[in-house]
Amino acid sequence: MTSSPPGWDHEVDILLAGSGAGGMAGAIAAHDAGLSALVVEKAPRYGGSTALSGGGIWIPNNPTLKRLGREDDPEDVRRYLRAIIGGRVPAARLDAYVDQGPAAMEALHRVSRHMDFSWCPGYSDYHPEAPGGRPLGRTIEPRPIDARRLGPDEEFLLEADLPSPMGLWFTGYEGRQLMMFRRTWSGKWMLRIAAWRVLSNLVRRRHMKTLGASLVVRLRLTMQDLRIPLWLNTPLTDLVVEDGQVIGAVVERDGRPLRVRARCGVVIATGGFDHDADLRKEHLPELGREDFSAGAGSNVGDGIRIGHRAGAALDLMDDAWWMPSVRLPGGSVFPLVTERCIPRMVIVDQKGERFTNEAAPYVNFVHAQLEGGHVPAYEIFDAKARSRYQFAGIMPGQPFPRDWYTSGLVTKADDLGDLARRIGVPADALKATVRRFNALARNGRDEDFGRGDSAYDHYYGDPTLPNPNLDEIGGGPYYAVRIEVGDLGTKGGLVTDEHARVLRADGRAVEGLYATGNASAAVMGNEYAGAGATIGPAITFGYVAARHAAARPAVTR
Repeated sequence: MTSSPPGWDHEVDILLAGSGAGGMAGAIAAHDAGLSALVVEKAPRYGGSTALSGGGIWIPNNPTLKRLGREDDPEDVRRYLRAIIGGRVPAARLDAYVDQGPAAMEALHRVSRHMDFSWCPGYSDYHPEAPGGRPLGRTIEPRPIDARRLGPDEEFLLEADLPSPMGLWFTGYEGRQLMMFRRTWSGKWMLRIAAWRVLSNLVRRRHMKTLGASLVVRLRLTMQDLRIPLWLNTPLTDLVVEDGQVIGAVVERDGRPLRVRARCGVVIATGGFDHDADLRKEHLPELGREDFSAGAGSNVGDGIRIGHRAGAALDLMDDAWWMPSVRLPGGSVFPLVTERCIPRMVIVDQKGERFTNEAAPYVNFVHAQLEGGHVPAYEIFDAKARSRYQFAGIMPGQPFPRDWYTSGLVTKADDLGDLARRIGVPADALKATVRRFNALARNGRDEDFGRGDSAYDHYYGDPTLPNPNLDEIGGGPYYAVRIEVGDLGTKGGLVTDEHARVLRADGRAVEGLYATGNASAAVMGNEYAGAGATIGPAITFGYVAARHAAARPAVTR
């Protein structure tokens, strides 16, 4: 530890609270700008919600896309964001995202030997029909990586509650192919590759990580190379403010408070208030207050509270990165993405009626649920759907676990009337809904809600069908799965500007304080541009914060 001035226990140029993509990318950018950086993480494991995520990154014009000739006119990206977000987010902040996102990714590639990504072709922007939208998509994902490269740090990587069986690993793009092994030749081939990987791992004993965990491993390896310290079990508890300027912070380490001077600034990257009952009750819509969040368990809004106490304004506190989900026996939350795109099913409300396009982007699906009061909801499908398509990690044809039935998550019946009675919806209404849907499926177009009209809908649909999202619901037995209003994290937080500076209600900056990721009010506003539009902004504004802090006069007192 470097010697510190009187009154301080530690000194650093920039302090970053939170070890997800925003905090770690910000620390790497700070080092690249010539600053000393320290990342503190209150949990015993690093990675935050990033480690539990799909790991996609939505940053148009990043080096991976450029290498493939998938460059965009930046004005097209701006036009797309303006079309879906409207005036909810200041234009200067959107411009910063469009312009600085590629710079952030280029910097990571330049300073790190661990950055390796691939494009997800066909994973459409979430609103590809909007001006500037791209049906082939702009999402990239990290390639698989062996976590043994971390050395002793591997032990402290945050892991998902549901690890892959037998060490099976695949990227998000490969997973999409694997899910269709009963339907396509590419799926059958991917099944063979998966089997080979399981056998290979038994011999080679690799610890392969994909998705968000792969991204976190790559960022952590880069921090190791650059010798950027990471303190685990070290929560941020307060900011040190002098003359209206943040000059440091108080953290708790080894059971005692430490005052850390941050000469150039403090970055709050502590995540949202996903698991804080009081904040959810105070801010979120009534039907979205129950905690069905897939965010990291340590996300309880403490960074947001600390910033607010320092004078920060808050915004978007009534919204979240909503995700239709199921609560599995044992407590784990499983987000439903692919499951809402399969053809032979409908999702109905307590009246037994459809209420929106089931395959719509998840935030939009839940917005429709909340606005119409369609809670609870049930996904209804037939025996053939169960034999063809995976559901919540249960492979095609594999029976649902017994405790899924006893817990009330899944209900099964031989006919639709009995199924309706068991889940408490009107039998006549459910039968009528299925009849109407089957007529639409026969005609090949969902005239009621447009399911299958968008390229986004098709990505997880069945490519062997004329409309990948529509097919008649046939014979029983029938299944009903109860769907909860879940989320991937909350959207609301500290208001920031185009420099990632935290702002007061009057628009003045809280000097020396920055925020990124879900601790800040989302640059996406109430929308979602595409897969990775949470991690993309976190990386971008972590980078922006570090670069701005590096240009500030350092605190010397």
